[in-house]
Amino acid sequence: MALESDMKAMMNQTNQEDVDRYPASLRILHWVRAILILGLLWAGWHMTGLDDEVASKFEVYYPWHKSFGLLAILVALVQITVRLRTPRLPQPPQTLARYEQVLSRFVHRGMYTLLVIVPLMGYSMSSTFTLSDGVFFFGVNIPELLPKNDNWFVVFQWLHKVLAYTLLGLIVLHVVGAIKHRLFDRDPRSDVLRRML
Repeated sequence: MALESDMKAMMNQTNQEDVDRYPASLRILHWVRAILILGLLWAGWHMTGLDDEVASKFEVYYPWHKSFGLLAILVALVQITVRLRTPRLPQPPQTLARYEQVLSRFVHRGMYTLLVIVPLMGYSMSSTFTLSDGVFFFGVNIPELLPKNDNWFVVFQWLHKVLAYTLLGLIVLHVVGAIKHRLFDRDPRSDVLRRML
């Protein structure tokens, strides 16, 4: 009887651990997307600081930034689709304070929204800029759907920059929160990082 009780407890713990961890597909997409976004943020910051006379600015940085930007939006859309189709996802730990749960939900929704909007603003910049040589996706020319208009280009450029920095701010909050829960919270059940490892 005690053996049967122990077996049930072990099975419940295993099932709980499965629910508390994201599926492998979402964990892989999370880390691939993280590397892409951090690389794009660095490249965007670096390339815009280069003088226009630097050949690599327009021959290397901009084309690759555009290609990886389109890849980032595709990865984000796949991740969102997988999340919506996954019936059992981990819920926020009950050990978190109410404000932490609300902040976490806000940060996640904000990041997912900006992961789609920021690349779209970049695409809109290239599409409307009269001197743009097009939007390439690793050598494939993507149709420019918006009419050429430098006034709109300025608007999209501003939105792309401001929203990219907003995304960076949310990423910092996300990382700080994960570190806080892992290293400083007293209850080990608050460690949300293990769900993505």
